[in-house]
Amino acid sequence: MLAGILKENGVIATGISFDTGARTALAFVTLRADGEREFMFYRNPSADMLLRPEELNLELIRSAKVFHYGSISLIVEPCRSAHLQAMKVAKDAGALLSYDPNLRLPLWPSEEEAREQIMSIWDEADVVKVSDNELEFLTGIDKIDDETAMLLWRPNFQVALGHPW
Repeated sequence: MLAGILKENGVIATGISFDTGARTALAFVTLRADGEREFMFYRNPSADMLLRPEELNLELIRSAKVFHYGSISLIVEPCRSAHLQAMKVAKDAGALLSYDPNLRLPLWPSEEEAREQIMSIWDEADVVKVSDNELEFLTGIDKIDDETAMLLWRPNFQVALGHPW
């Protein structure tokens, strides 16, 4: 269904692959009374978690101008290895690497593992999009301002996006 919607809207679908043994992950998003989002996931296992490095379409990745990724694919193998290989291939081909940590703590085995894995690929990015809660989580500081944000800045970044502090 999702592949059909993409095709109907003019999205080139050559990079889509299917796993006959697993379904697409689902995320249910609700708003709390304070306006913050809450997430509930159905993905055990979902097709994305099962992606293996040898299933990557390397020619398609090499042709990309921008390679956008998040941290959720770092949670389990084999998709962690596929993610890391795809990033390397894209970077070696000259793509701009765009990173949204997309912190979803309920999916991780622990906060420590989440922090370690999210930061393990931080320095590879050219562009980073970080939310207030990700800034707090990654720095351990509950003050959202430029000084705190600069703790995560890297010289290779072309831009970092987030809430206007």
